Amino acid sequence: MSKIKPAKGSPYARILGVGGYRPTRVVPNEVILETIDSSDEWIRSRSGIATRHWASPQETVAAMSVEASGKALADAGVAPEQIGAVIVSTVSHFKQTPAIATEIAHRIGAGKPAAFDISAGCAGFGYGLTLAKGLVVEGSAEYVLVIGVERLSDLTDLEDRATAFLFGDGAGAVVIGPSDEPAIGPTVWGSEGDKSETIKQTVPWDEYLGKDGGEKFPAITQEGQAVFRWAVFEMAKVAQQALDAAGITADDLDVFIPHQANMRIIDSMVKTLKLPEHVTVARDVETTGNTSAASIPLAMERLLATGAAKSGDTALVIGFGAGLVYAATVVTLP
Repeated sequence: MSKIKPAKGSPYARILGVGGYRPTRVVPNEVILETIDSSDEWIRSRSGIATRHWASPQETVAAMSVEASGKALADAGVAPEQIGAVIVSTVSHFKQTPAIATEIAHRIGAGKPAAFDISAGCAGFGYGLTLAKGLVVEGSAEYVLVIGVERLSDLTDLEDRATAFLFGDGAGAVVIGPSDEPAIGPTVWGSEGDKSETIKQTVPWDEYLGKDGGEKFPAITQEGQAVFRWAVFEMAKVAQQALDAAGITADDLDVFIPHQANMRIIDSMVKTLKLPEHVTVARDVETTGNTSAASIPLAMERLLATGAAKSGDTALVIGFGAGLVYAATVVTLP
């Protein structure tokens, strides 16, 4: 017989609050056109993006995370010292160690929580949400702060006509805590490593640092058509699996919050999933661009702030990106 005591966590977990931070500088397509041969019409037709936010030197990964976290904590009514774990998903914090989560935890006054970073690209928020749910349910932490944050402007090749217009900066955060009823469904997640070259960093850091000069700073590149086909067809299947795992149908949904990669992808997924007209669809990408791990919480925060979605709504969230990796689940909005 095992001598290990059973866990004494909450029966379920839920999102208690959400917060977002978008950098002050708004960058319209006209700025992007200074370095690529294109047009505002072409960019909008290909991606649906009109503007994005780019961070200043002062708006660091940590600084943006602290701002978003403060809003999420206030929204949840949870004090910083109650946070038992901080999970940060990012691919644009360039210091290999220590984890940026430790600095953020300290700066928000969280005491001595568990703190760690994860790297799952545009699916990172879903991965963090799943880990946080597990910590709450097993009793390792009563409240968990999950942050998706990116400064993708640092990894954008402004001369690459295929990607220069895509990426933006920002941070989104949620507080996960105990619940008496199911409010975060099972996660359908996975990876397809055979497609790892589809979205990648142009040059590994060790190769870049070993050059004598002349090499462009590493940037994110992608095979656009391959990513589009994969996202539209394969991720729609994953989204449906998440609905099935939660025991609901598309008719039961109030809100759909996909990763804000591209408006064409979003619209195609809505069509493939045959979502009813009453379902509110997040289209934050138009004014925020692709912010990778930050895109889902940023879109969630904006929907709630504008009244397009409300507390208690049932939402399907799905993230997908470099790896290729993905994560989808159904949640109750805070």
